[in-house]
Amino acid sequence: MTEFAPLHALEFETGAEPRASIILMHGLGADGGDFAPFVKEIDLHGAGPVRWVFPNAPHIPVTINGGYVMPAWFDINLDRSKEDEAGLRRSQAAIEGLIAREKARGVAASRIVLAGFSQGCAMALLTGLRYPERLAGIVGMSGYLPLASRLAEERSSANAEVPLFLAHGRQDEMIVLSRAQASRDALQSLGYGVEWHEYDMPHSVCADEVEDLNHWLLKVLAPANA
Repeated sequence: MTEFAPLHALEFETGAEPRASIILMHGLGADGGDFAPFVKEIDLHGAGPVRWVFPNAPHIPVTINGGYVMPAWFDINLDRSKEDEAGLRRSQAAIEGLIAREKARGVAASRIVLAGFSQGCAMALLTGLRYPERLAGIVGMSGYLPLASRLAEERSSANAEVPLFLAHGRQDEMIVLSRAQASRDALQSLGYGVEWHEYDMPHSVCADEVEDLNHWLLKVLAPANA
């Protein structure tokens, strides 16, 4: 299995010597700068200095788009039952590398949030729920749970009670709401505590979602949780 090169990422720090990190994966065809506005839109002063990390997905051919090469965490087929497990696993390993880098820079795993939008949501859930050390939390926006049938056997006991923030648009035309709800239900059936939000929006992010996410991040990154 071919491994991706180490991921290039945009980074922003809200203060000197961050002791918390948020790694946020973009969606299909986007790049690390897609969610950079969050740095100013989300006020995390109450959590202390935070490092935002926005990695760029590798460029790969995407079947659903006629094999066109674009930034993607994994390939997508029209047939949802044919998940690109090899691609998912490669990106999982690459994201675990980002977590390792944050730990090497002095941020404990328990102070790291994995987050993502659409394909990035899939990667945050895939990686975070299997990660062997407790994370601060996992955020999934407008996405779904990949390799859902494998989670029960592969999940990490360290993150059995990790806080989960899941949000989705009722008018999402790319990943329909029912698919996201099925992912939520699958997680809840395994005992995960999910903070679930629905918004009147398409496949995007809205102001109310940003506000709700802000409150949630302040809770999971509160100094008392350090």
